[in-house]
Amino acid sequence: MTKIIFNEIQIKLLESNPNVDHVSERSISFTPDFKIKAVKENFNGKGPVQIFIEHGFDLQLIGSDKPKECLKRWRKTFNQFGEDGFLTERRGKGSTGRPSSKQLTAEERLKKAEARIKYLEAELEFLKKLDALKGRDRGRKSNEDGEVYAYPKDYNKVWNYHDGKIPL
Repeated sequence: MTKIIFNEIQIKLLESNPNVDHVSERSISFTPDFKIKAVKENFNGKGPVQIFIEHGFDLQLIGSDKPKECLKRWRKTFNQFGEDGFLTERRGKGSTGRPSSKQLTAEERLKKAEARIKYLEAELEFLKKLDALKGRDRGRKSNEDGEVYAYPKDYNKVWNYHDGKIPL
């Protein structure tokens, strides 16, 4: 992210470019089509600055380093994911997690789903047992030695909190 802060006029000017998706005060989001086009032109020998100028960007406005920085990042994405890297969101809410490296067959998906069901059933059974233990232990306390003892049901009658006296 650069130190350039765009004002309202500059934002409107940048957003009027068809290669721009949207602009905030501090960043420009380019369209996936422009990114793909720019990377392919760069692979064919055009420089980053030339690509941006030909597509209608003012380097004084966006900064002279912006084309080089963007194309470096886009080439990496293109080499790693191909054109799909620009068309699918891999961050935030749009992301579906780490994509599987291979397509699963119907049988493999069924096995995976059955394993998940078995895990969730075991987790549920564990939580039920834990809840039952907690319910059974309500009203019980332990002393320093770890010995468990229970308060009598009429504990509050035995010790009067208001006057601090033990009834006889």
